[in-house]
Amino acid sequence: MILCFSLKLWANKGNYRFLVYKTYRTVSNAPLDILWQKIVNIADVSWHPLFSRTDLPRGLIAKPGLFYQVVTKLTPIPVRMFVENVRPKELLAIRILAIPGMEQRITYQVESTLCGTYICCSITLKGWLSPLMWWWIRPYCDRVAIKLAQAVENPLAIDG
Repeated sequence: MILCFSLKLWANKGNYRFLVYKTYRTVSNAPLDILWQKIVNIADVSWHPLFSRTDLPRGLIAKPGLFYQVVTKLTPIPVRMFVENVRPKELLAIRILAIPGMEQRITYQVESTLCGTYICCSITLKGWLSPLMWWWIRPYCDRVAIKLAQAVENPLAIDG
């Protein structure tokens, strides 16, 4: 697994802004089509280490502009999600609308190569609460790409 991490602090006319960005990349033996179906089936979050359930019907495929709610494993309070961008068999970008003062974006990218299918999960947090939120969710985010690959390669081996 390849990791990239960046924490930036910059001042803009006296206002301090934070940006936390981390990318996780792993390779899977699963075909691109099967992996893509797992990613865009946003009602199925059984593989995700941070999300426990959604308010969507089973089998619903991600479409740009879709709003839905997710309950995390950290709190019983539902979090609103927004599908920003979908490029079939390439990219899915989701924005999380949870807390004022913070903006979070998750981008899943897949790429088929001779070595296997690469899964890239990028997490971006912006706002003054982002360092605190990152400290809280980081242990879960560290496992997203690996859990996705495991869920596709061996669907029965998912441990909650």
